[in-house]
Amino acid sequence: MAGVKPAIVQPNRTEWSLFVGPTAGLWSATSGSSTIARVNHATPAIPAIPSRLEAIAAYRAEGGQIAAVYPYHQPRALFRAFDILPVEVWGPAGRDPTPADAHVQAYVCTIVRCGLALQLSGGLEEADLLVVPHGCDSLQGMGSLLIDLLPPRQPVLTMYLPRGGAGQGTRFLADELAVMRSKLAEFTGHEPDDDAIMAAVLREEEADRRFAELLATRERVRLSEGDFYRLVRTREYLPAERFITLADEALAARSEEGCGRIPLAVSGILAEPMALLDAIADSGAMVVADDLAGIGRRCYPRGEGDDPLLRLAGTLLAAPPCSTRGDAVAARIDHLVGLVQRRKARGVVFYTVKFCEPELFYLPLLRKALDAANVPTVHIEVDLTEQLPHQAITRLEALVETVDLAEAEG
Repeated sequence: MAGVKPAIVQPNRTEWSLFVGPTAGLWSATSGSSTIARVNHATPAIPAIPSRLEAIAAYRAEGGQIAAVYPYHQPRALFRAFDILPVEVWGPAGRDPTPADAHVQAYVCTIVRCGLALQLSGGLEEADLLVVPHGCDSLQGMGSLLIDLLPPRQPVLTMYLPRGGAGQGTRFLADELAVMRSKLAEFTGHEPDDDAIMAAVLREEEADRRFAELLATRERVRLSEGDFYRLVRTREYLPAERFITLADEALAARSEEGCGRIPLAVSGILAEPMALLDAIADSGAMVVADDLAGIGRRCYPRGEGDDPLLRLAGTLLAAPPCSTRGDAVAARIDHLVGLVQRRKARGVVFYTVKFCEPELFYLPLLRKALDAANVPTVHIEVDLTEQLPHQAITRLEALVETVDLAEAEG
């Protein structure tokens, strides 16, 4: 009915204590870990994947500490060198943003509103440290709020990434990481040497290599759309060594050929609400090319050099062009069009969060470039506090039908 606000999904309180997505089905604090369902059940299932809460508990049991880290780009290796497990906070979807409404404008995106609400309502009490990278103006504002006006019990660290790519930006970011290294040393009471940091950097690079390989061979990985994304999103919270084990299991079980579904690309910030993935599968398609800021645009290449902080900075800035780093429009266009062509995607779904200004700035020019390349697109805008609208599913189905008809006509 017109004018009726969609219902807000209210998870039980236990699930939300730092259990911040992926939220659908596979993991819950009440049911514990679970195995992943395969598209083809003829092969053994991947071992149980721990939930965020289980990963946190296991890391604490070994004497480690926890950092709740907001989007987008973060120095995982530096945290791990200090025996801190970074657990990312992406919203979460379905969270009631009301606790944050008194502190931020209504036109701030729901990633920030829900993330702030989670903190204000006690959902990050398991964390020993809060980290807010400057991924956009709204995140920068939230960092200032937490430091100056709404200080939590935990220390709050911020980090600034240079805009526009590498070059002088690499040295700037390395200096930022050196400042963070000093603050982490003050926080933990110890400081690892360069060799220890380099070891952590190399370990994360191995995890990043598996992450990129999973995305590059998506159509051969025998997992449903939702389960595949739940697997790759464990990179948001699992220790690198645990992620490597799970990724190797999935990679070893790949099929020789793809599954024959209509190949699509997805671009935007994150795959939430994850109902979109079910809708893609139900329409007979699958995602073969990922350009999401939280996933595909965090495929970090192997670093270079012997200085661990310079190597880490160079790796972070060598990721695919991203709106959250202010990369050139031309670079974004070249990357996305090239990705679509390499992966042979037949259409692109732009899945954006309402009021995400950095992403929306690029959108018209990206769609124009894809149209010139004869690649059909659809734009679906969502609010993380709401369920996926039925009209969005209808528009997705129309895109898939358009692609299917074009292929049938030759």
